[in-house]
Amino acid sequence: MNRHQVIGSNNWKKTQQKIAKLHYRISCIRSDFLHKFTTSLAKNHSQIVIEDLNVSGLIKNGKLSKAIADSGFYEFKRQLIYKTQLYGSKLIIADRFFASSKLCPKCGHKKDKLPLSVRVYECDNENCDWIADRDYSASLNLLGLAEPDVMPVEKQEPTLFDEAGTKKQIMSNIV
Repeated sequence: MNRHQVIGSNNWKKTQQKIAKLHYRISCIRSDFLHKFTTSLAKNHSQIVIEDLNVSGLIKNGKLSKAIADSGFYEFKRQLIYKTQLYGSKLIIADRFFASSKLCPKCGHKKDKLPLSVRVYECDNENCDWIADRDYSASLNLLGLAEPDVMPVEKQEPTLFDEAGTKKQIMSNIV
């Protein structure tokens, strides 16, 4: 893959095909990971809390834009929505304007401004001594949105209805 090839030559075309193959392979790997990860979350957790982010605003940050664009936030959310319905778990989406990073998880005090460069959250409330990683504090605030009394998803054998309308367990040893 030489950058000094003549555009339009046969070697250039071969190189373009190799590059396209690599991009396709990377795309398939990312898609496979998203499917496996969202399926695992939806199957194994009764509640999932995610934050609805302003992705178009985040992409404007020059240092983070490529990493954010490659991560596929929308596809992750889309898959979680339908898979949580499919597997019977609950998806809670925090509002875009929920200040998860600016709230103290201990006392609920909200900071006015918290730039992205500040990675440690220190509560300004005089009665509170909370000091923790900013992302950890945000995750605790999102955890607070979950419902406390939801039962975990049970793993059950698939069922069929017989002619009388009653449930009948499918034999698990049938291949």
